[in-house]
Amino acid sequence: MSQENLTTENILQRLPAPLLDWYRANARDLPWRRTRDPYRIWVSEIMLQQTRVAAVLGYYARFLTAFPTVEALAAAPEERLMKLWEGLGYYSRARNLQKTARIVAEQGGRFPDTYAGLLKLPGIGDYTAGAIASAAFGQREAAVDGNVLRVVMRLTDCHDDIADPKVKKAVRAQVQAVMPETAEDIRVFNQATMELGATVCAPNGPPRCLECPARDFCLGRLRGTAEDLPVKGAKKPRRVEERTVFLLLRQGQVALRKRPKTGLLAGLWEFPNAEGTLDEAAASAVVESWGLTPKQWESRLTAKHIFTHVEWHMTGYTLEVAGDGPADFVWAGAEELGERAVPSAFARYSEEAKRRLGGWKED
Repeated sequence: MSQENLTTENILQRLPAPLLDWYRANARDLPWRRTRDPYRIWVSEIMLQQTRVAAVLGYYARFLTAFPTVEALAAAPEERLMKLWEGLGYYSRARNLQKTARIVAEQGGRFPDTYAGLLKLPGIGDYTAGAIASAAFGQREAAVDGNVLRVVMRLTDCHDDIADPKVKKAVRAQVQAVMPETAEDIRVFNQATMELGATVCAPNGPPRCLECPARDFCLGRLRGTAEDLPVKGAKKPRRVEERTVFLLLRQGQVALRKRPKTGLLAGLWEFPNAEGTLDEAAASAVVESWGLTPKQWESRLTAKHIFTHVEWHMTGYTLEVAGDGPADFVWAGAEELGERAVPSAFARYSEEAKRRLGGWKED
């Protein structure tokens, strides 16, 4: 077929057969690909949202050991759930997992087996519904993530902005139209397209076109535009917030408090902190406003954490104090600190707290 005769429609129609052959010969062996259990597939898909496969593997195994069934997850204490999720970020995913688990458990433990039914569950959008419906139930539903968008844009030499929801909707319709017909092929087709985008037609560098099963009919390769695709509108710059974090130590314990129930890192544990970059005099005033008496200032630690839309630039103080502090302070020893979910935004301070508490001895 000449380049002139290649169109979006016939390019995508040619994709399934070579793609599935390539996938079956080259796919990574991942645990969620060895099951048709909708519970396990659902957990993997939620964990993989905006998170690398390598980072998910250990969490996935530990999570399923702790909560082997949807009923176990539904009944889990929130503190234990959040502790198991600690470090994965985007903690609303964990809360939505439990909301959905409770709904499914109330329905006898059976997940909806249709795209429309899955979409009604908390935390499940177009992509996740398509992924579960196809992999678990063999339903002919496309799942379009960033990897799939990149593959399709390069295959068809399309320069539309993939940040536009209309473009993503159109791509889903195009992929849906060429999905295979047999349940066995349907179950792996979405995985195969995502695998191609993750390992060959990859981001952040030139695609490995000579290894691609679509190399003979990919317009991006034939026209030399693949490295310029996909097109994505510029993101808004992240907002920078300055914060001062306090490691308040008292007789082998450190002060923690819970964040508000809504907003960033909702309901998780944090080290007390205040807005702005405070010098020692201003920091001392904050400590005293909490009803604590600074006894000894020990160290100053800086750290930065990047969220999706905001950056925290943190200055931290480690100090010995006397007093109880506000009613919402919890004084935690090393063991209790290890049991509470403190988000990775505070990772440097958590490590310092563990070091300090681990070396503390009563006089």
